Amino acid sequence: MPRTLTRKNPGNFKTLPLAVDATPEALTYEAVGMPLNFAQTLERRKPVEVSDSERFRVELANLGVSVRLTLNWRGRDYWVLVRQRREDRGDVVLKLISGYVPAHEVNLPLHTAIQEIAEECLLETSEGWLGGRFNDTWLPTPYDQALRYTEALPFRLSTRSGAARPVKCGSLNLIERPRAYVHVPTASLQLVYDLRLEVPPQAKALSLFHVEERLEKGELITRLSRSKPDLYLIPLKDGQPVAELYTLKKDKLHAASTRGVYLAESFAAQEGWLVRDERVRWRDWVTEKGLVVPKKPRTSLQKFKVKARVLVRKVRSGLHK
Repeated sequence: MPRTLTRKNPGNFKTLPLAVDATPEALTYEAVGMPLNFAQTLERRKPVEVSDSERFRVELANLGVSVRLTLNWRGRDYWVLVRQRREDRGDVVLKLISGYVPAHEVNLPLHTAIQEIAEECLLETSEGWLGGRFNDTWLPTPYDQALRYTEALPFRLSTRSGAARPVKCGSLNLIERPRAYVHVPTASLQLVYDLRLEVPPQAKALSLFHVEERLEKGELITRLSRSKPDLYLIPLKDGQPVAELYTLKKDKLHAASTRGVYLAESFAAQEGWLVRDERVRWRDWVTEKGLVVPKKPRTSLQKFKVKARVLVRKVRSGLHK
């Protein structure tokens, strides 16, 4: 039975439309117009026309942030993905942790990115739910009314090296250098931060869960479902992804099927500053990146079938001599 963690009034959220100037050297954005609520923002998320992928000026519906979060656990790195049913696009995808940037943080999108990690990525251990620290600052614990957090074993969050081309909010450089792209189908600017989360080695029986707000009967409701953790891991080898997908429950990795899986547009090909696709098939992404698909070990039944085929061939060969 899913557990309700929070209830919020969607009318309290406001964001701002943007004006974006892009050149081959840099991308600059600034807020324009009046703050919009969630429904008004969705109304503006319509496809835009951009002919030159490197040099353009365009007005967009909103600013969003995503986090390419690298989880370090037991000496190995994993990318963190979450499952989302996108009501506005009518699909289900695995995506990076992400969210809309509220109006008061348009010039501080990293703060929104860190908040999204605290809200969407939940780490449960035998000691309780883990809090986290970013440098010297404690992350918020948004569900402390419903969950028992422990401060004894905080995870550590840090920024990694960013993109080559700078992004500016007005005249202010975003020093973390997030990757930026304009998503053409939804008229939005997306900033992708590269962050690293280190799980303390003392943490035992680690399980990972994803929760996200959903609009239900006029309320934004966040629920935790233990039967559907909805948080997935892609292992890395020498810094590159491996074509495998897992969930993590009580210190054990469980292989997840990739059949029919779609990834969100942040995994699609980027042309200049633009991403034109809504989503990309897992298998197409694996092919495009040239990832090696590990061979699965044969089951006992599969081994028996192989031996049986060999035996049949030997019998047939003997009959023809």
